[in-house]
Amino acid sequence: MKKNLSLVALLLTAALAFSACGSSTTTDETDDTAAEETADADAEDTDAAVTLKVGATAVPHAEILNEVVDDLAAEGINLEIVEFSDYTLINKALVEGEVDANYFQHQPYLDEFIEESGADLVSAGGIHIEPMGIYSDSITSLDELQEGDKVGVPNDATNEGRALLLLQSEGLITLADDSLTQTPADIVENELGLEFVELAAEQLPRTLSETTISVINTNYALEGGLSPSEDAIAMEAGDSPYVNIVAVRAEDADNENIAKLVAALQSDEVRTFINEEYNGEVVPVF
Repeated sequence: MKKNLSLVALLLTAALAFSACGSSTTTDETDDTAAEETADADAEDTDAAVTLKVGATAVPHAEILNEVVDDLAAEGINLEIVEFSDYTLINKALVEGEVDANYFQHQPYLDEFIEESGADLVSAGGIHIEPMGIYSDSITSLDELQEGDKVGVPNDATNEGRALLLLQSEGLITLADDSLTQTPADIVENELGLEFVELAAEQLPRTLSETTISVINTNYALEGGLSPSEDAIAMEAGDSPYVNIVAVRAEDADNENIAKLVAALQSDEVRTFINEEYNGEVVPVF
């Protein structure tokens, strides 16, 4: 009888031990499965994030875009800012699909590009204005200009016309009309016989020593270490119509991610950043 009881006890002990091992294995497998599911979910979240590439010049456009990186990330958009030193290449990059949008130009510049290239690009929204200014390393007032002095102007169609219109508003020249596409050949009065030096816009801050005055876009003035509010001899009026826009391919005009980008750039937070960072040298339009 004692032998039978001992055998039963031994069998019960073995059964309990086997049950415990089985329970432990099941728990480990459950933990492993849960971990795998979590990893898969994280991977799916990563895959779900949309990458939006936006071409821009460094100042102020890339700086402003950097202000909305976190906001867009919260909406599942990975904003990749592609900086260009040569702004004449940015629209081409958009047309060719190298970027999904760009932020560097005003509407007249885009219109001119479309007319010349036939590209199907549109504005997705306006963000700010950068008043163009007149700068010099050698004089402090336009009254100091002498006969035959050299004047630097951007050599692209719309910005050159814009620069000449600013010079006309300062009484230095008279143009044939008020169109934006004018060049020095369209000057009908030039009492001082000013000599015009046409250069790529980004080169103008670096060549100030080679001209008496130069008309420079604010973004390139800032990049060149110039302060429009302190260094400019004259500036466009604050109501300049040259609003800097976000441009996209026409097929993406209604893209919800582009809409989120524009909404982020037109937020109260970005308005505050622009006003505080650029002190009136860059003016929000929203």
